[in-house]
Amino acid sequence: MDKLRIEGGVPLHGTIAVSGSKNAALPILFASILLDSPASFLNVPHLQDIETTLRLLRMIGVSCENEDHVVQTEPGNLLPEAPYDLVRTMRASVLCLGPLLARLGRARVSLPGGCAIGARPVDQHLKAFEQMGARFDLEGGDIIGRTSRLRGAHIVFDMPTVGGTENVMMAAVLADGTTILENAAREPEVVDLAKFLISCGANIVGHGTPIITIKGVSSLSANTYSIMPDRIEAGTFLAAAGITKGKLLIKHCPYQELETVINKLQEMGMQITKTSEGVLAELGKAGLHGTDVKTQPYPGFPTDMQAQIMALMSVASQSSIVDERIFENRFMHVPELIRMGAKITISGHTAMIRGVSHLIGAQVMASDLRASASLVLAGLAAHGTTNVRRIYHLDRGYEQIEKKLNAVGARITREQQ
Repeated sequence: MDKLRIEGGVPLHGTIAVSGSKNAALPILFASILLDSPASFLNVPHLQDIETTLRLLRMIGVSCENEDHVVQTEPGNLLPEAPYDLVRTMRASVLCLGPLLARLGRARVSLPGGCAIGARPVDQHLKAFEQMGARFDLEGGDIIGRTSRLRGAHIVFDMPTVGGTENVMMAAVLADGTTILENAAREPEVVDLAKFLISCGANIVGHGTPIITIKGVSSLSANTYSIMPDRIEAGTFLAAAGITKGKLLIKHCPYQELETVINKLQEMGMQITKTSEGVLAELGKAGLHGTDVKTQPYPGFPTDMQAQIMALMSVASQSSIVDERIFENRFMHVPELIRMGAKITISGHTAMIRGVSHLIGAQVMASDLRASASLVLAGLAAHGTTNVRRIYHLDRGYEQIEKKLNAVGARITREQQ
């Protein structure tokens, strides 16, 4: 098992490029189950979750090749099963359920795993599919779905759900009739999936709004599609410029999709400017100062950036408050930041952060993907050496992060522990 050893206290300077979005790539790759023709996907990040997805697609019957950020898929004889050994490691595996029901009329998918950041049930997925004519049984930890034919329905989600919106949208593109998704997720990754499906011949309108309308078609065929840049990776690099008092040019930064994050970083004292070459980020002369953040579905502040901005708050002047409204267990990075000298108090779903002059390097342990990123940020700014353990979480969502950061002045080594 690897760990990262970080020698902190070095301002980062230079250019850093954002990889393709993991959270966009995963549903788009699962959508290849729907296709009648080969497809090529560009800008696919090299991540553990991508490899897990490709292994699962091959087991289902989709031929996949992955080389130099390009994934090529080809339809084959599909099988309706997604086994536990793969699904347990990655929650997004449940996104094969909708495509399999649409293509085969049956699916057996193990209940999903992934980061332990709170309950993320799939009940909204199943209720929507039942409205479309599917029926489900739970057997040995597996969801078993059957339908003679999916049909369009008017579905109102109890709350915006990214995975539920994506899963049902994929099923609806081949269903009979028209499906209306109300209270749908508006995240850019949902929009990217819709754009891909439309490029394959799907009839979808309203993506990016709370109401999405899908008229079913008989078949889909694809050619080449490029995955959008990863807005959370981009946000993490923006935060790295601020916490290290450096200056970074972020290439392929999705500025519009990050506007809420950028506004908060600017409130904290960062100068962030969109240029023809990318987004330029640096800390203003007044330094970092506190702000308040409440996580919300898009276009609100993303829960996936909560841990990273808390690392900045830990070294900001004045106090900050984080109100986490998406996941109930997403403060597991707090005890580790406290080990590094941060002053943070938790009460329910609220954290109060009183900024300190500096953090101190320590032995810390990552609990989930975004917690890993916050600890790396903290380590970059800390006095002394920080060892971040259990970085397999980090490798699920950040492509070669230590190489990217070292190229702009960080001192990070990957070591076996």
